[in-house]
Amino acid sequence: MPELPEVETVMRGLSARLLGRRITHAGVHRPDMRFPFPAGLASTLHGARVTSFRRRAKYILMRLDGGISVLIHLGMSGRMVIAPAGRNDIPLHEHVTLETEDGWRIGFVDPRRFGSVDLVPTNAEDDHRLLAGLGPEPLEPAFDKRHLAAVLAGRSTPIKAALLDQRNVAGLGNIYVCEALFRAKLSPMRLAGDIPPRRISALVREIKATLTEAIAAGGSSLRDYVQPDGELGYFQHAWKVYGREGEPCERCPGLPSCPGIARAVQSARSSFHCPRTQA
Repeated sequence: MPELPEVETVMRGLSARLLGRRITHAGVHRPDMRFPFPAGLASTLHGARVTSFRRRAKYILMRLDGGISVLIHLGMSGRMVIAPAGRNDIPLHEHVTLETEDGWRIGFVDPRRFGSVDLVPTNAEDDHRLLAGLGPEPLEPAFDKRHLAAVLAGRSTPIKAALLDQRNVAGLGNIYVCEALFRAKLSPMRLAGDIPPRRISALVREIKATLTEAIAAGGSSLRDYVQPDGELGYFQHAWKVYGREGEPCERCPGLPSCPGIARAVQSARSSFHCPRTQA
């Protein structure tokens, strides 16, 4: 599933083509994806002007001039495809189509249909059932050592599970939690409530650094994920541990005491770590 950096990349690509433009055509080609499409989706989009964009966790909010926001979730295989307008056929698995006044076509393509689109009043975005209860954004000031220390205090769950809990921090996913824990030299199995303050400070710093670098790299390419212009993200080339089971750890290559990057299963998800340097 696209994680925060990939969603941020998609949002920026959409903004580059849609911000300030009027939607001259909107097509909805099936009744639902993960959830039923809201009544009047096409008519709400048709003729509207896009005024701004916002990302909240792994959701994109496209704001329209009528005081309505379009809530977009890419799901597991969803992607936004941008191309010049003019084609009349509907590509395979394209479920929503937009065309703009300056000649661009944006298609929401999702083969597995785990993505979703909904409408929400712009002034009540955070009350939407998918956004209500989310924790702070990891790249915003509200996510700091004080907040993380407070939500970890007394927790007997592994630190990885605590970071993936969207009530504690919004938008973190499996890949970037693994990478941030490696940078902070913390085992994904370490109990959340046992982490001392100085290491919580380091973890906050490394979470922010990991996400910032991934966004700058355009997100990671995972299966169906591409940027809106079709260009693949390339942060996966900078992964230190994720997907590298059995490979040498860059901190201790060749040391007999290090067996290389290890993989463990936590809550049905793969965790990758260096057993020697992450404790």
